[in-house]
Order: sequence, then structure tokens, then C-alpha cells
Amino acid sequence: MRPPGPDAISAGSAERPSAAANPGSALLRYVGKVLAVADMEVRKLRHDPMELLTRAIQPTLWLLVFGEVFAHVRAIPTGNLGYIDFLAPGILAQSVLFVSIFYGISVIWERDLGILHKFLVSPTPRTALVLGKALSAGVRALSQAVIIYLLALVLGVGMDWHPAALGGVVLLVMLGAALFSTFSLIIACIVKTRERFMGIGQVLTMPLFFASNAIYPIDIMPEWLKAIAHVNPLTYEVDGLRALMLAGGQTSFGFGTDIGVLLGVLAGLVTIAGWMYPRIVV
Repeated sequence: MRPPGPDAISAGSAERPSAAANPGSALLRYVGKVLAVADMEVRKLRHDPMELLTRAIQPTLWLLVFGEVFAHVRAIPTGNLGYIDFLAPGILAQSVLFVSIFYGISVIWERDLGILHKFLVSPTPRTALVLGKALSAGVRALSQAVIIYLLALVLGVGMDWHPAALGGVVLLVMLGAALFSTFSLIIACIVKTRERFMGIGQVLTMPLFFASNAIYPIDIMPEWLKAIAHVNPLTYEVDGLRALMLAGGQTSFGFGTDIGVLLGVLAGLVTIAGWMYPRIVV
């Protein structure tokens, strides 16, 4: 079966009732276009399934090497949690970040191949294009969640297997991937070349990771780093994951706050990316 292209995304545009007259139908069409873009992006994995396996190497090293060493020396205070238990949600959030932050390079490839021009001349709203790519990044990131859960099970981490907790983890992983992939699209629209994009992506990933609560608690940070951590979206993703993944896990900010911050930042980034998306071809 051939993946849907730009023509499929814009299909049905000939008969288009007024959005004001039928807002429900307009919303369904919008959601359909988002899902079509996401489906097209996810199908690319069929051509490169090894990507999922190579993505598993880094979190494995963090948990098995970094985690085991610091658990042995007990250098980082984590309260009642063992360090591996404390680290596992942070490494999941890190994996989601690393998968998503380089997602924007696909837009540069699409521009160079002429695919992006076909999208932009279609009647598909720009925000639907952005949300479709963000959703596909979330689906890709779920593979990292499976890998981290398997590793945590092998390492004896006390996991919460309640369906509601698992559903919350899926939601947070999808939101985090969507947020950072949309941020990546904005960067791609600004720099416009693959070489510059890769350089900026590499510069941004480690500060975002280390200026969060992924590998150590916020309480032990210096004051200036605490301030940065509190405005870092990754901090709120880790906080929510730590509460949901671990048996007896707790959240520092409140699960509602974690979700609210991620949704708010995502909404702002999607708005900006939708406005900037056509500018990448200029």
C-alpha cells in the first residue's frame, strides 16, 4: 500500500462547506489531515527499521554504565528511591528528547527533494502539517518507552504497571516528543541547512538534559541552575514520568502542572512553527 502523499492530504477539498456553518465537520477534516501527515511519516520507519535499534544503544549505556556506577558510589541523594529507580524515568525523557530534537532535519530533506513545496501548495493548514509531524515523532518515541521499560524490568526497578499509570506515561512521552520535535522544526526553519541544523541540535540537547531533574534532584542544584530547571519543559516531563513509572512514585509539581506546562509550551511552539513553516523554502 502506497503511503499517502500531499494529494491525499488535500483530498476532498473540492466540496468544502463553510467552517463557520459546520465547525464539527471542519474539525474532523483538520484531524484527518493531521493523521494523514503522521501516517506518512510513521511509514518511513518501514524503510529504516534499524533506526529503532540504534536509538536503544544510548539509553542502555546510561542505565547500565552511568546508572550502575552512581548507584554503587551513592554520590547522588535520591531519598527513598534507589538511584537506578530514580534514573529510569529521566533516561526515558532523555531518549524522547534525543529522538525528537533532530526531527527537523527531515523538513530540510523534504525541501531539497521538492516534497515540501507540494505540501505548501495544498490547502492543508500549516499547523496541521506541524501537528502531523509532531504526532509521528510521538509514535517513534514510544519505542523508546518500550526499551526503557524492558531495561528497567531487567535491572529490578520497581515499576507501576497499573493501566492508568501506563496510559499517563504514553501521554507524557507523546507530549514531550511533540514539543521537542516542533521546537526542532522551528530551528530547521531558521537555519535552513543540514550542517547548521546538526550543529545547533547537538549544542541544545545536553544543556536541556543537564539543566533538568533527569539525573539528579533539583534540590541539590545551585540556585542559578534551579531557576533554569524550572523553565525547562524537560523537567516537567521527567517529574510526571517519575510519578507514573515508579511504584509509589511522587510528583514535585503536581501531575496537572506537568501536563499543563507541556501542553502550553506545545501550543505556543505549534503556533510559531505553523507561521514559520513556509519560510523554510524562501
